[in-house]
Amino acid sequence: MDKLQTDIKAISSQIEALRRERQQLSIGAAAPLGDSPQAIADAYRRHARETAEVSAEVKGIDDAIAALSDQLHQKQQLSVNLQRRNPMEEQVEEGRVLARGHAERINELAGELAAEVKGLKAIADQISPSYWQVYYKPFITGFKSISVPYVRSDGDVWTIVNRIV
Repeated sequence: MDKLQTDIKAISSQIEALRRERQQLSIGAAAPLGDSPQAIADAYRRHARETAEVSAEVKGIDDAIAALSDQLHQKQQLSVNLQRRNPMEEQVEEGRVLARGHAERINELAGELAAEVKGLKAIADQISPSYWQVYYKPFITGFKSISVPYVRSDGDVWTIVNRIV
């Protein structure tokens, strides 16, 4: 938003500078040295030769002002549209960004936890028969329903599910 306002100010100041320059580049009227048709024609030809460069520069300035004015109008419309954005919508977007970070961290931890649980299960499967013989009870129980949370999203709705490990 700040960059947009800076761009709008820069374009506006450039337009003003071009308008001031345009005012300084005035082309005076042709001044015939007499009333004869030949004198009038010569005066206008001489005037056209003398002012051709200035006329081209004025035309270039006018074209630049028109292009910058269009650009200014587009940026001002964008600024108005951004200002109309609902503060609640902005709050929701900020919350989504924060939630995405937490969801990624939860999924990362869920992966680590699943790996640890699988490692524990492998050890339990390996030593359980011997543990029964030594202590007359199971080493560990509950592996049939161990799950870890996982966050997924279809773009609009986020769902927390339990993945069985």
